[in-house]
Amino acid sequence: MAVARELIREMGTDSFTLGKLAQRAGVTKPLVYDHFGDRSGVLAELYREFEEHQRQTLALALTNTAPELPAVAGVIADAHIECCLAEGQELAAVVAALEGSPALSRLRQEAEDAYLVMCRKALEPFSGPMDTAGLQAVAGAGDALARSALAGRISSERARQALGHVITSVATQENS
Repeated sequence: MAVARELIREMGTDSFTLGKLAQRAGVTKPLVYDHFGDRSGVLAELYREFEEHQRQTLALALTNTAPELPAVAGVIADAHIECCLAEGQELAAVVAALEGSPALSRLRQEAEDAYLVMCRKALEPFSGPMDTAGLQAVAGAGDALARSALAGRISSERARQALGHVITSVATQENS
């Protein structure tokens, strides 16, 4: 998977092939095809790894957080931005490639839904029941802010702060 990330970083997803992956990894093409099936299989696995890392990071951070809305919102924001920045432009390329396939698009939606369930569980003690629109606004804002930070248009700290404000606003709005 590290080699796949490296290739995508260097050449993007459009030029990424299993043949190039096999060559760079120093293994045979049949081995790569047997393991992943096809190019979409590699992209799906890369995305699964990211989503699992994001959920683990959030779960760990929430275990040590004060039970106050600003603290929980800050932890969610930090975890979201941190994970996106750690994955870099490769994640953005993988996400864009996932949009082209209905099966992979479903994978992305299922992973996002699982992440939003975690956010809902963390925020509802302060907001009361949250609707899906508010939670998706948080995810969308987080992704947009992370892309801006990756591109150098804003600092990662500013992205975290802004996302924390969005999360707090959404949670506060749900309660009113």
